[in-house]
Amino acid sequence: MTRGRGFFPIIRSWSIAAVAALAVLAGPAAVPALAKDYSHIVIATEGAYPPYNMHAPDGKLIGFEIDLGNNLCARMHITCTWIAQDWDSMIPALNAGKFDAIMDGMSVTPQRLKVIDFSIPYTQSPTTFLVLKSSPLAKMPDTGKRVSLDDDAAMKAAIAAITPALKGKTVGVQVATIQYNLLHTYLRNVVTIRTYKTTEEHDLDLASDRIDAAIASTSYFVSTLNKPGGNQFVEVGPLFTGGLLGKGTGVGIRKSDPELVAMFNQAIEAAKKDGTIRALSLKWFKTDISPPN
Repeated sequence: MTRGRGFFPIIRSWSIAAVAALAVLAGPAAVPALAKDYSHIVIATEGAYPPYNMHAPDGKLIGFEIDLGNNLCARMHITCTWIAQDWDSMIPALNAGKFDAIMDGMSVTPQRLKVIDFSIPYTQSPTTFLVLKSSPLAKMPDTGKRVSLDDDAAMKAAIAAITPALKGKTVGVQVATIQYNLLHTYLRNVVTIRTYKTTEEHDLDLASDRIDAAIASTSYFVSTLNKPGGNQFVEVGPLFTGGLLGKGTGVGIRKSDPELVAMFNQAIEAAKKDGTIRALSLKWFKTDISPPN
């Protein structure tokens, strides 16, 4: 966790009482503010959102974000420790000081920016539906068409196009996600929304035909489609971006740590420019989901 560095060399050996006395005599500007030490930070991830992050058979955290996070930490010349944290308590735990940063496929949204800060995005990926190939929903309109939620006319047209197909259907979604917000905002009177603790749980229910569709980012569905049995699924419907879906995936950081935000921003920019993020995207997703330079 973060901790103080200590005072400047001229007063390093002084007692805390002496420094406090100096502050009283000379005023608040006489004593430098304590600087935070970011030489070691703790990063939280879910460990259940492949290929962004997952647990290997031996329990070790692996995945795109683990590789990228370690690369960013090396660029920042700091030591990083990873811990697994449940998704639905991720932001409260960050603000409570349990760890220093979040790398968990978390999109930068206006709602989240009210309570935490973010680095610049390190991935950008649209949201869409996944269904069984045998489902009537496999012929959903506007499949593969990019639709920005910032474009009101395009959004309304896309929702109108898919509403007849989705009417009365049950759609699975991970709790406390931007995809849940999309369903609740635009389709709550059309579908039954069934929430899950993890994305893998809604994949299992979809495979067992207990729900009609699942909704998540296309980058997550890469892992679903490449698992054994993944060939029974197909992505359908519009590729939603923007609006409440945010501007991409970033590192979540407390608002009290602007220096850490700046450090991550610089490291991410460098990793974008030298092709590291693209290379890791191709390794884990088999496609490039790095944001534009």
